[in-house]
Amino acid sequence: MSIDLRLGLPAVACWLVCGVLVALPGQAFAAMLMLWAAALVSAVTLFLLRARIRVARVVGVLCVSLAAASLGASAVCATAPARRPAALVAATGGGRVVTALMRVDSTPVASAASGFADAEKTRRQFRATMTVVQSAGVEYRLSAPALVFVSQRAGARVAPLQIGSTIRLRATLKPLMPEEGTAFLVFGTSPPGAVGDPPWWLSWANELRSSFSRASTSLPGEGGELLPGLSIGDVSAVSDGLDANMKASSLSHLTAVSGANCAVIIAVIMMLGAALGLRRGIRVGVALFTLAGFVVLVTPGASVLRAAVMAVIVVTSAAAGRPGRGVPALGAAVIVLLVLDPWMSRNYGFALSVLATAGLLVLAAPLAQRLSRWMPRMLAMAIAIPLAAQLACQPVLILLNPAIPLYGVAANMLAEPAAPVATVLGLIACLLLPWLPGVGFACAQIAWLPASWIAAVANVSVELPASQLPWLGGIAGVGVLTVLMVLLFIVVFRPPGRRGRRAVASATVLLIVFLGAYGGTLIGGGVGRVLAVPHDWQIAACDIGQGDAVLVQSGELHALIDVGPDPRPLASCLQTLGIRHIDLLVLTHYDLDHVGGLDAVIGMVGVALVGTPEGAQDQRKIDALVSGGADVRRASSGDHGTLGALRWDILWPQSGSQRMQTGNDGCVTIQFDGAGIRSLFLGDLGEDSQNALLATRRVRPVDVVKVAHHGSADQSEEMYRTLGARLGVISVGAHNSYGHPTDRLLGILARVGTRALRTDRQGMILIAPVPGRPGELTVWSQRQDAAPDVGSVVQTGTRASPQGNAVVGG
Repeated sequence: MSIDLRLGLPAVACWLVCGVLVALPGQAFAAMLMLWAAALVSAVTLFLLRARIRVARVVGVLCVSLAAASLGASAVCATAPARRPAALVAATGGGRVVTALMRVDSTPVASAASGFADAEKTRRQFRATMTVVQSAGVEYRLSAPALVFVSQRAGARVAPLQIGSTIRLRATLKPLMPEEGTAFLVFGTSPPGAVGDPPWWLSWANELRSSFSRASTSLPGEGGELLPGLSIGDVSAVSDGLDANMKASSLSHLTAVSGANCAVIIAVIMMLGAALGLRRGIRVGVALFTLAGFVVLVTPGASVLRAAVMAVIVVTSAAAGRPGRGVPALGAAVIVLLVLDPWMSRNYGFALSVLATAGLLVLAAPLAQRLSRWMPRMLAMAIAIPLAAQLACQPVLILLNPAIPLYGVAANMLAEPAAPVATVLGLIACLLLPWLPGVGFACAQIAWLPASWIAAVANVSVELPASQLPWLGGIAGVGVLTVLMVLLFIVVFRPPGRRGRRAVASATVLLIVFLGAYGGTLIGGGVGRVLAVPHDWQIAACDIGQGDAVLVQSGELHALIDVGPDPRPLASCLQTLGIRHIDLLVLTHYDLDHVGGLDAVIGMVGVALVGTPEGAQDQRKIDALVSGGADVRRASSGDHGTLGALRWDILWPQSGSQRMQTGNDGCVTIQFDGAGIRSLFLGDLGEDSQNALLATRRVRPVDVVKVAHHGSADQSEEMYRTLGARLGVISVGAHNSYGHPTDRLLGILARVGTRALRTDRQGMILIAPVPGRPGELTVWSQRQDAAPDVGSVVQTGTRASPQGNAVVGG
């Protein structure tokens, strides 16, 4: 079976041009002129060479590709000025408050920052399109996608924020880079005011979504969480743990409404129409109308738009008597969507949707044909479909997570049969609940069964040994994986002839060499370290030089205690750990080695707890956090809150006390307790302030202590004896001029039985609880400590038992 790839190259050309020009909107006009000129020249050349068939075909493909690229460049030129007006960007500096008129584009959800226990306000976030902004008496008209954060007092009456409603909001704006899918971050300074209600069709969809979500979440377990995602793409109820397991097991695409859902909708309508004896034209019209309603109901994300446009092309082509082929329809859909929104070229969800569909269209049938030589045809197809999609998507997935899901294909084989059942029954329940609530809820209960099965498959998959094989990250990882996939295809599909046999032999040798080297790495000492990386780490000490930047994780939520001296190493650490949002930031005090890296997290902080500022420079740090949307609060003893499953408490400084309020003596000292590890972070507290903290009688034994002041000599031995920590993290720079950590501190840790972990010798350090073995910790470090000091004997991949013995290989 031949595959028509003629529209593949034009789609790729349009994609590449859009991807480049959205980052360089100032160059888009010149690029557009050059591309249209090149397209015109190629069209004239095609006309002159029309008699030479073979050459004309090549020139024809080139002409169409240039035309598609020109359309992409024209779209960037047309939309960029209204999306991110240069005058407005220049006018939003310094935290200036503006008045914005915007249309709500997504259902508002609670921000993680609302977990602050003492907060009088809750925070919600949603996506919107800004249409008018008034700043300093100047009105700017635009069409800018924005991520909006609004706060409200508990119990306050606020405007309804439904999809499609129009609101007015006083806010500060933070423009993002031109290539970002979101043009502005908007931080409301007052509650939003209602200006206009949604149109009737959006109100209808809003009511259906909310009633179905309420009914689904009333069902028990993770099946109730997952059902709205499977049916209408609403994943707001999915817990952080289940979401992570769905991604790790390659099943997250089931909750992203896309081609499979649209195909089910159209197939059901066409079959019902045929059963009722309707003519083909009527069946097609009803199917397309139903599809449009479905897109409105599930909200038009990148994947559903791709699927819907492609479905329209295929169905209308079939209705016109020209059965549409999959690959040309996919190429046409890509070009249409990129012209409508060139910023989709940078959208990972859009890329994965297109690649998965291309993999199914191009690879599934050949893979099934090859596999059917060794197994029944039905089993071969069942394996080939998820395998083709995963092979096509894996190079992009490597950019998101440098690991290969070993059981992804098997998980999809087990989960895929249940997905259509949950989708159809869930959608029926969604439509019936407002009219026949009893019947609708019964359908939701039946749909709960396949949804629960899918959740169980995801959870079991990630618990199996070696569920995630480590891989190179970044472009290097993509390049290596792409080369290996090409070699694998050569071996599997075996080109004909003597040259083909030679290519197969060479590819086989290269694959064996690579797999042997990779396997040796996994089995040898290097991989022992890689496999020991705790994916469920709870504490991470970034290697940022002479300074502090330590993270605490609970599920998908993250706290960061101090930001180090420089934004660059902190940004690198956050990128390595895949952290894009800081739910709780603690600035213990304002020394440069603790606040110098603040720029790395501006705009990504939910709640910030800060110490008492000593001057205008310290206040500017606070102002920068506020302008970036953080909810900044002055921390003092007694403040508390939650971070996922962990409770945090501020132990120091004491409120109302004029002594020891600033500098090292006034360092904000925070303790985390709950599931996993009990930990305490001492900032730069000196001996006197440590003893004063002890006098409050709030200090309790912990598992891990962040050693004060990078291991200086100004320490209270009684403090560390009271803490009784098994691990002491020393965030310190290599070859620093202060002599940190000092012999006195190392001696104290040795005498009280606390093992020292040092970032200067071990790099980044991760600490995790051992599942099912309370009291035991897994410690992973970026590099081995070649010359451990007193008490610093925890090495890469070792596990510290409750007695402090090192168990190698943990």
